[in-house]
Amino acid sequence: MRQDRRLIGMGRVMIYALAAAVFVTLGLSFAGALHPLGDSLAVFRLPLAGLAALLCALIWLSGLRRAALAGLALLALAEVPVLQSYLRAGAGHDFTLYQKNLYARPADRQAQIADIAAVAPDFLTLQETVPSNRHVLASLKEQLPTQLDCAEPGQSGVALASRFPAIPGSAICAQRLAALQLNTPKGAVWLVSMHLHWPWPHEQAEQLAGLLPVLRGLEGPVIVAGDFNMVPWSHTVRQVARATDGTRAGPVRGSYDLFHFMPIAIDHVLAPGGGVNRLRGKLGSDHRGLVAHVAL
Repeated sequence: MRQDRRLIGMGRVMIYALAAAVFVTLGLSFAGALHPLGDSLAVFRLPLAGLAALLCALIWLSGLRRAALAGLALLALAEVPVLQSYLRAGAGHDFTLYQKNLYARPADRQAQIADIAAVAPDFLTLQETVPSNRHVLASLKEQLPTQLDCAEPGQSGVALASRFPAIPGSAICAQRLAALQLNTPKGAVWLVSMHLHWPWPHEQAEQLAGLLPVLRGLEGPVIVAGDFNMVPWSHTVRQVARATDGTRAGPVRGSYDLFHFMPIAIDHVLAPGGGVNRLRGKLGSDHRGLVAHVAL
């Protein structure tokens, strides 16, 4: 009997310790402004929340009902930014943008080209442009005659295209960012294609620190799209939104399968008036395409 009680007591201690560790990790996922580790943890905020809810249920069954209720209340508060991201969807439609990480590895691109042509977007933003897939842009030259491909020696590049003419001298290429000011029926608009590195312990924070002054220096409306390698509720995405005075087109769409089974939203489109988006297929890439109807 004593042995059974001892085992039950040890089980409870393990549950409490695990719950404490999960809640601390969940709290650290909000610390992206203090250290980039926070944004790396933010990627896993939803599965952490699921584990925390399960542990709260076990704590409730163990008899500590007040502690379980307090944990659930903290959990609900922590998930508010995530729920807001999932529920947010914009309105209005000034332009249509097609966002796509092409995938740098060799693949058949005909389905990608056909899908972009079928959507017939006003703007196109691409990442991981390499010699083996640059014919995608060339194939769309008639439909999207204004093009900018920022190739980096030995690395994949970023590119953009539009059916509207460019304002001369406005092209910018910097650290996997391509920007071009376009003369649209709504006036001058900046289009930005961006590909951020993987988050901490990789160089995402350092890269973004170098790009934010570029983004802040763009005068007038800015539409930025790309592979951010980061989820919508992160400090990284908030920084880009503040720098460009933009609102993310919603709702949340799982554009990339982390570990090949966990869809996460790391491709984003931001515009001054936000917008609404929908997914396209992978079509030979490891990212799904994203089509957004955005507003100024």
